[in-house]
Amino acid sequence: MEKDPLVLTLDFGTQSVRTALINKSGEIVYLAKKAYEPIYFSNKKGYAEQNADFYWEDLLECLKELCSAKPNELSNIIAMTVTTFRDSAVLLDKEYKPLRPVILWLDQRLAKAEEKLPAVHKFLFKLVGMKDTIDLNRTRTMAHWVKENEPEIWEKVDKYVNISTYINYKLTGELADSPGGLTGHYPLNYKKREWYKEGAMKGRIFGVPNFMLPRVVQAGEIIGTLKDEVAEQVGLPKGLKLIASGSDKGCETIGLGCLTPDVGAISYGTACTIEVSNPKYHEPEPFLPAYAAAVPNLYNMDVQIYRGYWMLKWFASEFASELESEAKSRNIAIEAILDEWLNDVTPGSDGLILQPYWGPGLARPLAKGAIVGFSNIHTRKHIYRAIVEGIAFALREGLESIEKSQHQKVKSLRISGGGSLSDEVCQITADIFGLEISRVQTIESTSLGAAIATFTAVKEFKNVHEAVKNMTKFSQTFKPNKENHILYDNIYHNIYLKMYPRLKPLDIAINNLFKR
Repeated sequence: MEKDPLVLTLDFGTQSVRTALINKSGEIVYLAKKAYEPIYFSNKKGYAEQNADFYWEDLLECLKELCSAKPNELSNIIAMTVTTFRDSAVLLDKEYKPLRPVILWLDQRLAKAEEKLPAVHKFLFKLVGMKDTIDLNRTRTMAHWVKENEPEIWEKVDKYVNISTYINYKLTGELADSPGGLTGHYPLNYKKREWYKEGAMKGRIFGVPNFMLPRVVQAGEIIGTLKDEVAEQVGLPKGLKLIASGSDKGCETIGLGCLTPDVGAISYGTACTIEVSNPKYHEPEPFLPAYAAAVPNLYNMDVQIYRGYWMLKWFASEFASELESEAKSRNIAIEAILDEWLNDVTPGSDGLILQPYWGPGLARPLAKGAIVGFSNIHTRKHIYRAIVEGIAFALREGLESIEKSQHQKVKSLRISGGGSLSDEVCQITADIFGLEISRVQTIESTSLGAAIATFTAVKEFKNVHEAVKNMTKFSQTFKPNKENHILYDNIYHNIYLKMYPRLKPLDIAINNLFKR
């Protein structure tokens, strides 16, 4: 009997790690999952840190479970790949041991970024209108924060890598990563998929010298071979090859089958994104790079709402904490109750409009969140629906920026992430965009995309398009309600798009007053 080839995916999300065996039909043969406990720790308000080896130990636990549960399938594994959350640096000493906990992408601390840039660079950034964006990039680069606040640590740093790179190293002994896995505050030239040369204007803003950076391995190439001692520890076959793919969002886009400029991928996770793949390099917004995809010869144009569906948990915690006991008594999830709330409020939330900038974005580094239109008819249910609508409005704006950049319209959307499990959320999103939105067969779309990239790399399919055709299937499609779309279109053009320009002076005043 012919063996059914499998790919092993190691998928680190913001809240849990998943290891999965996936076949060429896109079916998950087995998945082992471990929620992080805790997700992170905070020594100060706004901090979000975790030990790098915490993720490694959780991974080992998942791999042991998988190998124990499916011993007969292990010999069918033809390759493996790693995908992780983005922009979370690990600082390593000369023995490649972590010097301090990982400062996660969720962390809200800011550096002063006092390290001087060359005067000519500063002049050019200001001349093209990039000053605020560059300032934000520098303050959010944790290399600068460590230099300023923990200089004794920085003096010992030999390598500055993403968490994905560290996991690759622990698996294979190779300190290497794909361009797509290095998305974040790193001096990477995304267009060329290589590090900027030492001293380059755009690379210099991150303050990381080239000797600290890992080796770049292009998507689809081999990073290394699983170490024998790791294979023996968890029960995996020896000699497995680790294939370079991409970040969580990059793999998710592939898993949704979004390979062409006319199809967009929406991710409703802790951070929310709209992504479009294109073989040509186009910046999705001015001065915001397109990222290297998890497969060769593609770029992901990505616009992110930094706090995204984190806002729903924030809302539930701050304004609806009693729902936990109600959900328990009704034996349903809290999200199911909140979905009922969405149906209790009419489209447009009776004129309550939300601007979802609960975290800074590169295109609008000084923007703040806002809710306008309050009156005596509004309840917390209105606020909840306004959050869902506001995030979708922001992603629509991001999509229109992408379309303008690539000179091509998106005709349909695919959706994933925890928020996509809600039919109500999917329908609201379809109504706001005025486009059909489809869900794929699994919520584990990041793992699916990583498997698609890996099967393509090892030549199990002729190309990634054939892989997607065989592995990605649609479970449900939501068509926009014409009446609702007309209303949302009116709100979007006549209210939402006008909010930021009119609130911008106040945002600047708030930033100046509170120094943040």
